[in-house]
Amino acid sequence: MLPAPARRVIQLLSRLPGVGEKTAQRFALELITDPELCVELGQQLGSLPAHVGLCETCGNLAEVEEGRAPTCPVCADERRNKSLLCVVARVQDLMAIERSGAMRGRYFVLGRLLSPLDGVGPEAIRLGLLEQRIQTDQVREVILATPPTVDGEATALYLARELGARGLVVTRIASGVPHGGDLEFADQITLGRAIEGRRGVGS
Repeated sequence: MLPAPARRVIQLLSRLPGVGEKTAQRFALELITDPELCVELGQQLGSLPAHVGLCETCGNLAEVEEGRAPTCPVCADERRNKSLLCVVARVQDLMAIERSGAMRGRYFVLGRLLSPLDGVGPEAIRLGLLEQRIQTDQVREVILATPPTVDGEATALYLARELGARGLVVTRIASGVPHGGDLEFADQITLGRAIEGRRGVGS
């Protein structure tokens, strides 16, 4: 029932994470009925690759300026603790940690997680660049903040083994019951980690 160009837009939108066909159709119809929004969004999306890239130091998103290497705000902030490096899988994970306000060090984005079943080996997670970054910034502690999934755990164990052999302090983010959550709805792995990661209660 929809014209071919509209159907193509729906197909493209539905390829985005978390966007199903019905949501994509709703987005497309909204854009069709709002020409100004459609044109402006199209212009911004079209220029995005030329103006936003990956920070050459850590892999975070950075604004691209002619004649200058892309550098993200975190790497450009001299107040950050260079000796503390937090390793994450994706830019989204970096953003989530930044929102917490608990991390005053710097980051390194792997881009991928080890996944032998999918053919993703150590060469895909930029270990060489990570080691170079550790040496350049004289990093003393590496925080492994990969997700608590099978691939995330495998990646953390691999990095802990490789980096620990170099005399670095390697730590892993804690995982447990989320604040405000009910224990009856927590899975076994989460509860197990919460028990193992218990700590003393101050008076």
